[in-house]
Amino acid sequence: ERACEGGRFAAVELVGKPFDEASKEGAVKLLKYVGGSNDKGVGMGMTAPVSITAFPAEDGSFQQKVKVSLRIPSQFQDNPPRPTDESIKIEERQEMTIYSTQFGGYAKEVDYVNYAAKLKAALGSDAAYHKDFYLCNGYDPPMKPYGRRNEIWLVKE
Repeated sequence: ERACEGGRFAAVELVGKPFDEASKEGAVKLLKYVGGSNDKGVGMGMTAPVSITAFPAEDGSFQQKVKVSLRIPSQFQDNPPRPTDESIKIEERQEMTIYSTQFGGYAKEVDYVNYAAKLKAALGSDAAYHKDFYLCNGYDPPMKPYGRRNEIWLVKE
């Protein structure tokens, strides 16, 4: 159990595409935004993790709806540049307490589903967390082949 910082996040929702495709597309949009595709034309630098909100179906698989988000770097929190891509929204997120588990490799939907199931089993039935969504987090750039860090977050109620 740990606390996660709140603040302003750039977020993009994608619907009707498989998780792996949608999460990659969303991440690319956000990278362009922090890379300078904004009304100020400023490169803001990258923050980690890229966080993907997934919505599990009854069988545990993901619905075809994701929200990919990235915390806006600290020096831009008070006055974030406006994205030129209108599908990107700036959102305020409260601090939250999470239960998490970590794993390596290039994470795909199947990995997140499996590790989420393991985390839920480890927490047992007494733990109070949101069941209708969870957060899939990647900390590394795609060109980093080794020592990759991915996490599943269940948000405590």
